[in-house]
Amino acid sequence: MKAYTAENIRNIAIAGHSGSGKTTLAEALLFKAGATERLGKTVDGNTVCDYDPEEIKRKASISASVASFEYNDVKVNLLDAPGLFDFEGESCEAITASDTVLITVSGKSGVKVGTEKAYEKAVKLKKATMFVITKVDDPDANFYNVLTDLKTVFGPTVCPVIVPVIQGGKVASYVNLIEMKAYTYDNNGNAVETEMPTAEVSEKLEYRMDGLIEAFSEAVAETDDELMEKFFEGEAFTQKELVHGLHKGMNSGKITPVICCSDITMGCIDMLLKEIELLMPSPADVPSVEAESADGDIVETNYDKSAPAAGFIFKTIADPFVGKMSFIKVMSGELKANGDYINSKGNTPEKLGKLYVVCGKKQTEVASVSAGDIVAAVKIGAATNDTLCDASRVVSYPAIEFPKPCFKMAVKAKTQGDEAKISSGLQRLTDEDLTLLVSQDDSTKETLIAGLGEQHLEVAVAKLKTKFGADVLLTEPKIAYKETIRKKVKVQGKHKKQSGGHGQYGDVWIEFEPCVSDDLVFEEKVFGGAVPKNYFPAVEKGLQDCMKKGVLAGFPVTGVKAVLVDGSYHPVDSSEMAFKTAAGIAFKDGMKQADPAILEPIGSLLVTVPDDNTGDVMGDLNKRRGRVLGMNPVDGRKGYTAVEAEVPMREMQSFNTQLRQISRGKGSFTFDFLRYEQLPANLVSDVILSADDT
Repeated sequence: MKAYTAENIRNIAIAGHSGSGKTTLAEALLFKAGATERLGKTVDGNTVCDYDPEEIKRKASISASVASFEYNDVKVNLLDAPGLFDFEGESCEAITASDTVLITVSGKSGVKVGTEKAYEKAVKLKKATMFVITKVDDPDANFYNVLTDLKTVFGPTVCPVIVPVIQGGKVASYVNLIEMKAYTYDNNGNAVETEMPTAEVSEKLEYRMDGLIEAFSEAVAETDDELMEKFFEGEAFTQKELVHGLHKGMNSGKITPVICCSDITMGCIDMLLKEIELLMPSPADVPSVEAESADGDIVETNYDKSAPAAGFIFKTIADPFVGKMSFIKVMSGELKANGDYINSKGNTPEKLGKLYVVCGKKQTEVASVSAGDIVAAVKIGAATNDTLCDASRVVSYPAIEFPKPCFKMAVKAKTQGDEAKISSGLQRLTDEDLTLLVSQDDSTKETLIAGLGEQHLEVAVAKLKTKFGADVLLTEPKIAYKETIRKKVKVQGKHKKQSGGHGQYGDVWIEFEPCVSDDLVFEEKVFGGAVPKNYFPAVEKGLQDCMKKGVLAGFPVTGVKAVLVDGSYHPVDSSEMAFKTAAGIAFKDGMKQADPAILEPIGSLLVTVPDDNTGDVMGDLNKRRGRVLGMNPVDGRKGYTAVEAEVPMREMQSFNTQLRQISRGKGSFTFDFLRYEQLPANLVSDVILSADDT
């Protein structure tokens, strides 16, 4: 593959709702451009973009993949993004690295949550957008209803460019409004020009076509003052003016073209390739990108080959055989194989080895890559969100904003002794996927893995087994309950044992009372040498050991103050061990007498949902013993409300699934530990029984 400059590169993320035909469209584009010899199918598990064993097994995309190909002296980097909500992080990576987001919409099911999320993300990151309505030749499809939905949801920027002519419920031909020509397609996807539709084809078609042409022309006119003047004068635009207006409108965000295509006949795939070349902005067309210098200043950078080199790592793949593969978008200058660069994170040196242009799992080695292009490097130390720079200009590009993991499960080894293998594998997976988080619960001693949903964690576990040979079980995490006391008591702990020779003797009187402290608060107020000072540490150690396990259900103890007030000793039989044992006896007796209670962890919850769903969410939180603290409109997201609440962690395991059902996938939340509160009396017996079972 030859080298390309920014003007001849197109970086395109294919995003949208799950099942809307993203991977199928990518496959059709690759085949039509001659990059592949056969047309793969998702159901057959032989597509270029879905090559991971888990994707083949599930017949769905679970990670963003890169497929680069050449078409008419233009290099196209396709980034096929998953539509499943559990893999939203992969979509964030693909959209960040793109210049245009091509959003697929099924002609059967229309605008879905995934459609809105992809568009919202693209607009937030100031990317050009285009809608492709797929499956238009399906008997249940309705292109014009979907077009109406797109205009209703996304506004007047939606502009039809290629539309189908429907006759007798079937697609008779396709009209390209730029060329004002109609085409039919044979079974091999070859276009044949045909006559433009007339009123005889359908009694409403002429009106509909006139309306489409009017809307199309008006959208183009709004991109340029001269074109607007020509539009008001009633003059027809030339094809060159239409292309220029659409290109300018896409780049500025004023126009989102709508194109249709067929999954069966590959209808309009050739026209889509042409529009990719003519309409979509190249890296040279997009505005300058802000970066931060080593001094913290904002630096404007362009996709300029002659500028100092800089590359942003937007994705990492952990491969047990190849090693870590890093996907880099070259932001400026030129990255060269075997080149020496600086990782701006920590200002550490980084040596690039071989560089590859990737098409699915096929890798083609290249010597260098210019600004605007996408390349893969292997076995480098840098990670996702790092910037590699020339030493003459060290800059950092903004990190990708990933959704926060909100669904936790505990990880347990199926085979004893695999702990090291599991730990290493999890580390590799979290390097690859920044929406996965692995942690250790200090209270329950469990290894926890958090992700975006149940399916996300299932895939992570499957990868852990197939890639790294670590077989694990996922279980619901234990709740980190604690125990405490609610009143002040004074108890004696006496340990006396005679067994020939020296015996064991320790005697303490200790006052226990509640206090505000996570750890034991120990004091001594012994008078007259009743307990020698050299035994004080042993008493405290005995109490500290007992704090690890309470008397109700064996949970760690918190909020206890212990004051050693009296006791006695034997000059021969007393020892540190005897006083440590005596302190333990006092602790257990004192806990039982001091009105013990179980504390449960409470979390701070922030839920973002559409306004229409706030009532349902609040009702659900009430069932979970949650306390709603307030509701506020979300800045920058019209029609969304943020609900703040405090909810027991015990009740939150199923909230992720429930929120998706309530909000149809539009809602999101964060949940963080806040404090401990006393467990309601009606739940104490259940908690004690469950603790006994474990």
